[in-house]
Amino acid sequence: MLTGDLYRDRLDLLQAALDHINQGFSVFDADLRLVAWNRRLFEMLEFPWHLANRGTHLAEFLRVNAARGEYGDSDVEVLVARRVERARLFEPHTFERKRPDGQVVLVTGAPLPAGGFVTTYTDVTRERQQQATLERTVAERTRQLRQSEDWLRLVTDSVPALIAYIGPGPVYRFANRRYAKWFDHTVESIVGRPAEEVIGPELYPQIVPHIDRAFEGEAVSYEYSRTRKDGRLVHMRSTLIPDRTLDGRTLGCFVLSLDATDQKRSEVALAEARRMEAVGQLTGGVAHDFNNLLTIIIGNVLSLRRKAEAPAMPDLAAHLDPVLQAAQRGADLTRRLLAFARGDAPDAKPVHLPALLTDIERLVAGSLPASIALTVASQAPALVARIDPSEAENALVNLIFNARDAMPQGGKLTVTLDETHLETSEAEAIGIAPGSYARILVADTGQGMSEEVRRQAFDPFFSTKTFGTGSGLGLPTVYCFARRAGGGITIDSQPGEGARICLLLPVHQDIPADETGTGDTIMPAGHGELILLVDDDTDVANVVRDQLCALGYTVLVTNEAKDAVDLIASVPDIQAVLSDVVMPGQMNGMDLVAAIRRARPDLPTALMTGYRRGPGQEGVPTDCVAGDCPVLAKPFTICALAQTMSEILAS
Repeated sequence: MLTGDLYRDRLDLLQAALDHINQGFSVFDADLRLVAWNRRLFEMLEFPWHLANRGTHLAEFLRVNAARGEYGDSDVEVLVARRVERARLFEPHTFERKRPDGQVVLVTGAPLPAGGFVTTYTDVTRERQQQATLERTVAERTRQLRQSEDWLRLVTDSVPALIAYIGPGPVYRFANRRYAKWFDHTVESIVGRPAEEVIGPELYPQIVPHIDRAFEGEAVSYEYSRTRKDGRLVHMRSTLIPDRTLDGRTLGCFVLSLDATDQKRSEVALAEARRMEAVGQLTGGVAHDFNNLLTIIIGNVLSLRRKAEAPAMPDLAAHLDPVLQAAQRGADLTRRLLAFARGDAPDAKPVHLPALLTDIERLVAGSLPASIALTVASQAPALVARIDPSEAENALVNLIFNARDAMPQGGKLTVTLDETHLETSEAEAIGIAPGSYARILVADTGQGMSEEVRRQAFDPFFSTKTFGTGSGLGLPTVYCFARRAGGGITIDSQPGEGARICLLLPVHQDIPADETGTGDTIMPAGHGELILLVDDDTDVANVVRDQLCALGYTVLVTNEAKDAVDLIASVPDIQAVLSDVVMPGQMNGMDLVAAIRRARPDLPTALMTGYRRGPGQEGVPTDCVAGDCPVLAKPFTICALAQTMSEILAS
């Protein structure tokens, strides 16, 4: 047994030890009376020292705090009683209490086995201040980061490009609005989604090899196409840049994409323009000489026909008519070839399409073998299109004869006409404007076309026919006819499954004019006027001279422009000049016109040429066409010659 003195000594020793603890400490017994404490408790909580006695009731300590307002503004005794009642439960408790002076104390209590409880008091003011400072710093950094992200998004959303970031997975971590919209997402919905889910199961297999290469640390560029929900085919050009650390690890990849749809269309248009330019350069040079030859042929045949009317040669006209028709078809071929190269539509007018199909059926019936069954049907009896009827006829004949050639063993050939309305997506796929179109479908059961043949079908001079049996201008001519009319053409064909060629022409509301003839054309005749004819080609000059003489004019012929200038100066009786445009030497037809206007401004002048005026074509003066110097396009008829000479002499 410990004596009283020894017991007190040990308590004092224990008290001294407790005073060295940096935390406040107290022990209350089952009656809530103070058993043990340390100096730090009274210093930390500023309790009066007279309470530092064994046996002091807990209520005394609570009353000091309540009186200082540490529990609120209620009645002190009520506050004390409430806390004493709670303490009698002897439950473990931990809480923080912020004192009026800002000090924060962490109070932790635990019950004792024999009743009562032990409590520690820790001053955590500094820690809480540091934590608050840290939280403010984090909040400020978060705000700055959010502001930075908002600024980044503002910038990326303003850039005319599609920007994204793909993390491991691969999963989207960032996307600007353009990128998200491209894949039918929002900025919020795309972030966190797997790339396969965003890109889609059809396109993802094409893209994932490029993503894999980017995650291997390689910069990758590629192109792809996809069909949007509205049916439009769009094209994209993308670059993936790896996001690499200093030690070589790849954290993800940046995506930079540009919508290449308009560029692709421009490239196609440019390629088409270059093909047309090549054809124009080829045809422009050929046309002049060819038209000169046709002028000679047609002029001489017409002269022979006039002589064939004599009783002595009754059968000659029957032989001359095929020659004249062949020459006129040659002239029409040259006209169509030049129109194809330039994209002209010189004779467009409202045409009743069902009647056109009826004429076509009658025209081609004799050219199809018995093994081919032709069916022509119109489901829209009132359809009208504004087109060149001769070009339309030529286009349909081309399509029908191509179908015939694709069925050497025979088959079915169907030509149908109906009306269709193209929405924006359907029209853009063909490259035409949305709206109502007349649809002429030429379908056969022939050999069909491979993908490569379909891709080149509209290229000039491309042909699958045996050399010498096809010019390669059939489908290209049809294509240009459709384009000039504001329409388009499509091909649906597979090898061995025949072909379906669809010609689309904009519907026109006008009613076609009555094309019934009014009688024979009366050609204006001359009265012996002296005409100076200038042409370097002697044969052409002889033919035109004979035509002028047949019209009643007197003709003076020269082959050089310089001689013509001298004749005009020395022969005042010359009443008009008809000159070729392209002539050898330093002076051509345009130079001659300029010289005539300086020497004799009132002398009527006309030009003739084997070229056709068109965009970018050399050789025909614009002012002459628009002014008082008309141009005759070779080969011309005697009626056209008579009309031109009558007009310039009457001016």
